[in-house]
Parts: sequence; C-alpha cells; structure tokens
Amino acid sequence: MTSSPAPPPVCSAAPAHHRPLRRLTARGRDETGRGVSSLELFFDLCFIVAMAQAGAQLVHALVEGHTGEGILNYLMVFFAIWWAWMNFTWFASAYDNDDVLYRIVTLIQMAGVLVLTAGVSQVFEEHAYLVVVLGYVIMRLAMTAQWLRVARSSQGPERTMALRYAIGLCQIGWLGLLVLPEAGRPWVFLVMALLEMAVPLYAERAHPTPWHPRHIAERYGLLTLIVLGETIAAATVAVKSGIDEHEALGELLPIGAGGLLIIFAAWWVYFAVPIHGHLRSNRQSFLWGYGHYLIFVSGAAIGAGLEVAVEQAVGRTHLPVLSASAAVTLPTALFLLTVWALHSRFYKVGIAQQSVLPATALLVVVCTFLGHWAVLAAGLVAALAVAAGVTLTALGASPERGTGPKQQVLPGLMRRARITHRWGTRARRLP
Repeated sequence: MTSSPAPPPVCSAAPAHHRPLRRLTARGRDETGRGVSSLELFFDLCFIVAMAQAGAQLVHALVEGHTGEGILNYLMVFFAIWWAWMNFTWFASAYDNDDVLYRIVTLIQMAGVLVLTAGVSQVFEEHAYLVVVLGYVIMRLAMTAQWLRVARSSQGPERTMALRYAIGLCQIGWLGLLVLPEAGRPWVFLVMALLEMAVPLYAERAHPTPWHPRHIAERYGLLTLIVLGETIAAATVAVKSGIDEHEALGELLPIGAGGLLIIFAAWWVYFAVPIHGHLRSNRQSFLWGYGHYLIFVSGAAIGAGLEVAVEQAVGRTHLPVLSASAAVTLPTALFLLTVWALHSRFYKVGIAQQSVLPATALLVVVCTFLGHWAVLAAGLVAALAVAAGVTLTALGASPERGTGPKQQVLPGLMRRARITHRWGTRARRLP
C-alpha cells in the first residue's frame, strides 16, 4: 500500500506583491523590463479627452475671431491638464506599487480630470473657472495623499522630499482665479504656474526621486502619439464635414494632404532618436520634461489649426486666409523647433544635420504667406525635412566617413591614450 503525498502547506499570508495594501516605497531606477501599465494608459485616455475639449474650444474661439483671448484661455487650460499629468507620470515612474489604495487614488485623479474637462467650455465662453479649479483640486488632493503615503513609508532625506512635495502643492493659490477680477487672472495664473514648476526643484534638493529613464521616455512618447492621433481625428472629421456639406473637395484636398504630411513628419522627427539615453540627471530631465509642454500644446494645436483652415476654406468664418494658415503653420514650426531643442540636437553631428529642423521651422513659417496653398506647402517642407535628415544621417554613418558618435568619441579616446602613454613614460624614468 503506497502512501498518498502530503498536501502542500497552506500559506498563512498572501505573497507581498499580492497584498491589497503595501508600503509605498521607491522602485529601482535600473529596473529591467519596466513598461507602461494598463492603469497609466487608462489615465492618459482621460487626459486626451480634456485636451480634445480644449482644442475644440480653441477652434470655436479662432473661428469667431477671438484669437488672443482664445489662445490665452487655451494655454491656461492646457497647462492645468499637462501639469496634473506630469505630476502623476513622474510619481508613478518612481513609486508605483500597484496596490489597491494606489489604484483607487489614481482613479480619483482620473475623476478629477473629467470634472476639469466638464468645465473647459465655461472658461472659454463665460470666463468661469469654478468647475476647472474644482477638478484640479480633486486631482491635486489625490496627489498629496500619494506623497503622504511615501513619507510614511520612508525616512531621512527621502521622507523630507515627500513632505516637501505634499506641502508644496499650491491648491490654495489657484482659488485666486475664482475671486480676482478678470483682468488680473492671467497674472495670477502666471505666478502660480511658476510656483508650481519650482516645487520639484525645491523638493528634490533633499533627495532625488528614482524615476526610470526608459519608462519616462515611453510615457512621454505614448502621450505624444495620442496627441498626434487626436490631431488626425479632428482634422479628418473637419474635412469630412466640409465635403459632405459644401462639396468643396478642391479646396479641402490640399489642406487634408498637407495636414497628413505635417502629422506624419511630426511623428517621424519625434521618434527618430532614443531619448532615454539623454535623461541621466534631474537637471536634464527637468528641462526635458518641462519643455514638453510646448510639444504637447503645439501638437494638439496643429489639429485645431487644420480645423480652422477647413472652416475658412468652406466659408464658415470670415477669418482671413493668412490667419487660418498661421493657425497651422505656427504650431507646426513650434513643434519642430522644440523637438530639435529637446531631442534631436543631442544626436546630430555637424552643422548640416543640426540645421535641418531649425531651417524647416523657418520655412514653415514662410509658407504662411502662400494663401490657400500654405498648408500643403508646409506639409511638403516638413516631408522634405524628414528626407534630408534621413539622407544626412545615412551619409554620416557610411563606412567611408564613419558614424557620427565615433567621430566625436574617437578623438577623445586618442587624446586620453596619448596622455596615459606620456605619463607612463615619465613614471618609468623616475628613479
């Protein structure tokens, strides 16, 4: 008679990574296989709804002729959306433990985004900020709770850093948008925006957060993709409605073709280099992360500009052709120039490669004055810039000329070798 195997021991507690509540401790900056979670992707989708609402209101303001007021409101609302996204993104890169409480607090932040989105139209139409501020406060209180969890789970300089983040969140100051006269609100916004951006600089003097370079680069890249995708969707809907209602295919075809070329070129130049290798310190990462405000706001504005160009082409607005063209070309030029400043210039070798995107941005601005062909011309210029960049990179990497990085690295290595040899020779001569 054979004995039956003993039953496996019953675990008295769940594994640490399956427990519903865990300490919110730092993740490793050199963690391998770090990817974007489904919760982060869900978070981004809520934000893109808010960005789409801001873009739609910008289109309405431009079409109605309220250009200055519309752009100012757009920049202010977009900053609130972007800054809340940025705070969560960098925090999650360093401290995402994916427990139940972390998920619930993140979902509360997403609810705050939706509340903010519901108030975007009131900002543009009635200059009322109550709903937007309410949504922003919901998001920021949730973020404060996350930092307090970090402070409770840490000690020393890291705990000091977490408390600085928790205390430094400037919710009270934003209430000035509700009580001050309308003329003073832009100045309140400017002061509060500067204070908000100073909080990370102050907090991380005590202890830097262990954000993950590859994860951060992927998070920013995914949001850029979503922004460009929303731009394509908005432009497609505008062109379709123009064709259906006015049968203006001849007027809309150049806008549609030029818009697609612009967006395709924007994708190409942004993802042409692996930027995570450049993110090695807080100084580099802060400049890179803050600069993306211009990338996101201009990328989303390209779609709004294409809608305005369509509205002008079919006669739905009395906006001049020059203004409608500028609504596309100016954000396109800003996008290209900012991508060069934050990404491309670190991987380009020689004046020719470095000059492609700045020169392209300038030519795109010049296209503004080409009337109804401005958008198509800007798209062709952007496409030619991509072709020029690819060609110059290929020539620089040819076996005869050597790769760009080697041209910079090898001279330095040779200099160090000569110095080492010289000091070694002197050492051998010493008695």
